[in-house]
Amino acid sequence: MSEPLVIVGNGMAAARLVDELAKTALGRYAIAVIGEEPRLAYNRVLLSSVLAGETASHEIELKPADWWRDRGVTLKYGCAVTEIDVGRRELKIANDESIEFSKLVLATGSTPLRLNVPGTELAGVHTFRDSRDVDLLLTLAAAKKRVVVVGGGLLGLEAAYGLAKAGAPVTLIHLMERLMERQLDAPAAALLKSLVEPRGIAVLLNANTARILGESRVEGIELVGGRRVDADAVIFAAGIRPNIALASDAGIAVNRGIIVDDQLQTGVPGIFALGECAEHRGVCYGLVEPAYEQARILARHLAGRSATYTGSVVATNLKVSGVSVFSGGDFLGGDGTESLVLSDLGRGTYKKLVISEGRLAGAVLVGDVTDALWYLELMRGCEKVARIRKDMMFGRPAPILKEAA
Repeated sequence: MSEPLVIVGNGMAAARLVDELAKTALGRYAIAVIGEEPRLAYNRVLLSSVLAGETASHEIELKPADWWRDRGVTLKYGCAVTEIDVGRRELKIANDESIEFSKLVLATGSTPLRLNVPGTELAGVHTFRDSRDVDLLLTLAAAKKRVVVVGGGLLGLEAAYGLAKAGAPVTLIHLMERLMERQLDAPAAALLKSLVEPRGIAVLLNANTARILGESRVEGIELVGGRRVDADAVIFAAGIRPNIALASDAGIAVNRGIIVDDQLQTGVPGIFALGECAEHRGVCYGLVEPAYEQARILARHLAGRSATYTGSVVATNLKVSGVSVFSGGDFLGGDGTESLVLSDLGRGTYKKLVISEGRLAGAVLVGDVTDALWYLELMRGCEKVARIRKDMMFGRPAPILKEAA
């Protein structure tokens, strides 16, 4: 008889875990997936493409319904888990239903942050995080509403681009001195800003939100220093917070995220966590690729194989507001490192490679990301690059073909 395994959360991490389990432990577990969103798992990275009208909502689903059915997975979406009873190995669901588990995986994701400033309760204040948010923002854009997006990281830029392309006048405000400061150095961020603004996005940097203006609904936003930006809506896209309440209430150890070991197991045997809600060796990644790596390791462990997760080389490889951007590893560099830089502002391209102890330690690419995956391979493989150092800026070398004898 198959062992009951329940996954709480129906996002990208959960879908990848089911896929990996189907490859490594098919039939070993009776899998149930419980998710709050009322739809099949989808690619959250493509939400801005839906907002921009470049992709239809149904096209971002990761797997069709029959894929889950063919793998014997019980799907419960539109359901909220309210309690984990660790002693009884049982979950309580919002409609008073309960479900037993032998193994439990928490893939509860994260929640968008709202700034703690006056006015956040006004009508017209939204977040950009899931497909339900997209539906709201599409309504704003269709009505040509003036929108202020708070946050110049990846989420904020994606929201701003989608809204602008859908027809809304958009101002993006960011607390820091450069866009995407966690992924880009100063020259790359400046280039990105110059490429984003002609797409209909006014960018204000070093802009600290003081309060949201309005009586019953949003009329604008006031910055520290007194500047006012008129708006009909405000979108918070200024970071995320791991969803840890379910675990914490059950007595499972948490910090910023749900604390897991190198097998992705929490402090309770048989209960695991992965993706945005998990904290491994003090790090919450909040990115898709580490979640996929964790899913692969956890699936191997659940299949009874030896598997250890030692952490991820963080990388971003996306179109940001219509501009191709890649960053990975230690892209800022520091003492003892060397930076190779190639910049062509006329063509809208920037490339920086950071060398440390003879290895590629980090990279930033804007505009042309053709060789991003190769650079990532070099970083993850910790390969020595002396032999290719003088040419690596220009991409992966062509293979040398041996002459026929």
